[in-house]
Amino acid sequence: MRKYYIYILASKRNGTLYLGVTYDLGRRVSEHKQGMVSGFTSKYGVYMLVYFEEYNDIRDAIQREKAVKKWYRSWKLRMIEKMNPEWKDLSLEPGFPPSRE
Repeated sequence: MRKYYIYILASKRNGTLYLGVTYDLGRRVSEHKQGMVSGFTSKYGVYMLVYFEEYNDIRDAIQREKAVKKWYRSWKLRMIEKMNPEWKDLSLEPGFPPSRE
């Protein structure tokens, strides 16, 4: 069964944030880091994976992404701090990327 992810990239702790959705989190984060995704993330240096959620249905992931994008910035920061209080780049942690199975 395919997994889907919403993810948040940051330029630094409490820095510029970018929220996206993908089915291959490892590949997508790598594309951002290598500058293969032109636009916002390249322009503002937003490459650090600080948050992600996993879903079994793409519709649920897209619905969540749209909802979180409408949130106040302070709510997003609180959500990140709850999962990742040290603002580590989760793409550098053991076990990343999550299994695609």
